[in-house]
Amino acid sequence: MCSTENNAELLRSSSDPALLLELKTRRPPSLVGRAGCETWSVDFSPDGAWFAWSMGHGIVWVVAWPLDSEDSQSGEIDREDKSFSCGHPVWGLAFGPRPPKSKSVTAAQPHNAKTKGNHSLLLATGLENGVIKIWNVLSGYAVFDLHGHEGVVRDLVFPQNGTLTLVSSSRDKTLRVWDLAHKGKKVQVLSGHKDWISCCCVSSDCSMIASVGRFDRMVCLWSLRSYTFIRNLTGGTRKTVYLLSSCDFSPDGALLATAAFSGSSWWIDLWDPYTAEKLTTLVDYFDNHGQNQISAIQFSPNGLHLAIVTDGRALRIWTPGQKGMVMQTKADQDANGLCCNYHPQGGVVATGTRDGHVRFWRAPRTVPSLCHLCRSILRHSVSTYQLEPLPLPKRIMEYLTYRNIPECLKTCCSNGEEEWED
Repeated sequence: MCSTENNAELLRSSSDPALLLELKTRRPPSLVGRAGCETWSVDFSPDGAWFAWSMGHGIVWVVAWPLDSEDSQSGEIDREDKSFSCGHPVWGLAFGPRPPKSKSVTAAQPHNAKTKGNHSLLLATGLENGVIKIWNVLSGYAVFDLHGHEGVVRDLVFPQNGTLTLVSSSRDKTLRVWDLAHKGKKVQVLSGHKDWISCCCVSSDCSMIASVGRFDRMVCLWSLRSYTFIRNLTGGTRKTVYLLSSCDFSPDGALLATAAFSGSSWWIDLWDPYTAEKLTTLVDYFDNHGQNQISAIQFSPNGLHLAIVTDGRALRIWTPGQKGMVMQTKADQDANGLCCNYHPQGGVVATGTRDGHVRFWRAPRTVPSLCHLCRSILRHSVSTYQLEPLPLPKRIMEYLTYRNIPECLKTCCSNGEEEWED
């Protein structure tokens, strides 16, 4: 088991008012600053009750959230902190759904594993040697391993439909879709990238997978229903060689954000994944581009904000359709952010750093407008192709398809918020 007393320090004081808590790993002086101590991935469980942190050197720490709750040791299930030793550096991790008890999943569980009730919250960890380890969080035991990748497993994601399906991306240039209900014996391999895959994500309706290749300049869309390649997103005027670092679907699945680098400039593109149309590019709002490389991006649970993790400034939060940032942490050359993850209920963003620490930031809480709520509900199940034939006024159509964002970027500073802008 792992606890804050002997494995990490829980800090509260900071000159940055946005910083809620900070976890600093306690390591022997001989390991401080050495390769292998990076926090490559963090994640909250779907219900927000657990937080997982790859704390470097092959160790994953899972703690009850909130960290300072007096009730963290009470309740019907074991709320003690968990420490999982994976044997190899952990590059990606993801909580699975909390499914009903399944014979196919629990069959590989040790007989002495103690669980309460039918709870079987899973955690997938992607390792440097290409293996994916599946853990039962509440029992603390490994369930089974997934073999097949021949390179670092860089990213993992469970679709939001509650099934035991896991999508993984790797430096071996492939994505794999695993069926954990059959212990990963049923797997689909998606090939098409020409180099390392930096990141992958799944749309909210579980119809599409998006992946970005770090060096091959490819933003690929795949069908999660037929396991086939859909298209490669291209566009814009940049012809110089660039790297792709991260991607994320908006909660309604109608937007895809990608982060890229060229020369000394970093930018974020917003795409319509259905039509392959590039809606806008965020490029002019970062100071010292070359010193502030984007490591990760993620939409907030309500879709109103986009969290951006960079070197030199731990966290920025942008509202698509507005110029400037609604929040940015103080400049900190030691930040070296690598990953981020929103709490499922919003209000908190966790970021992992190159030195193996985790910081929890107070994120803006914006009440969504009625227009935004209606759009989110509609777009969750209606594609752009299905919207376009409808006899709607042009302005409403542009709002529903997010094509109003470029115009909002041009006018929001001089004319204020538009009637249809959130």
